Amino acid sequence: MAHKTGMFLTLEGLDGAGKSTHVPWLVQELSRRDINVLNTREPGGTQLGEQLRQILLNQPMTLKAETLLMFAARAEHVEAVIKPALARGQWVLCDRFTDATFAYQGGGRQLGGGAVNVLEEWVHPDLQPDCTWFFDVPLSVARDRLARSRDLDRFEKEGADFFERTRAAYHERARQFPARIRVVDSARAITDIQTELAEQVDELLTRWRSG
Repeated sequence: MAHKTGMFLTLEGLDGAGKSTHVPWLVQELSRRDINVLNTREPGGTQLGEQLRQILLNQPMTLKAETLLMFAARAEHVEAVIKPALARGQWVLCDRFTDATFAYQGGGRQLGGGAVNVLEEWVHPDLQPDCTWFFDVPLSVARDRLARSRDLDRFEKEGADFFERTRAAYHERARQFPARIRVVDSARAITDIQTELAEQVDELLTRWRSG
């Protein structure tokens, strides 16, 4: 009997929005429901992707080079990791995907969506997340959390205007794709957020099992 294709779940948000806090919890929740889940991230997810991640987060470069490297890492990730896992029936939980490129490069860096659309259509024309959680917080909250966390990479060191544009681009994506992108008020208590997420996981599981 063929495996049922797994579900592709992504997490998005500004640096400091708190999404990474919920990744291990979501893995645990899915596993508790007998879901075989693969946890991955972008940029990264493969040996090549992790090498490109280090370059992207630490080396200055032009906007075109940055965007193309993001999609180079993504192309490898999609073909080598994400698609095979979904075909095996695994659920894939990915920390960032192409919505992040629309937000950070398209919005924050002011590239616009045109070039990102072209690259998206080339790299994964037949793959979109089944559900995307956009963890949203006011910029002041995100920056305060970052300041207390660790050494910052070159994206996290950007100014307030960059992050306001990035956040606005995320909200625009959420308006464009309301059925897929769920906006999570991440300024609330973690327990309140996880209660909401657990309900949505159950909803996704019901949809998957009946599909």
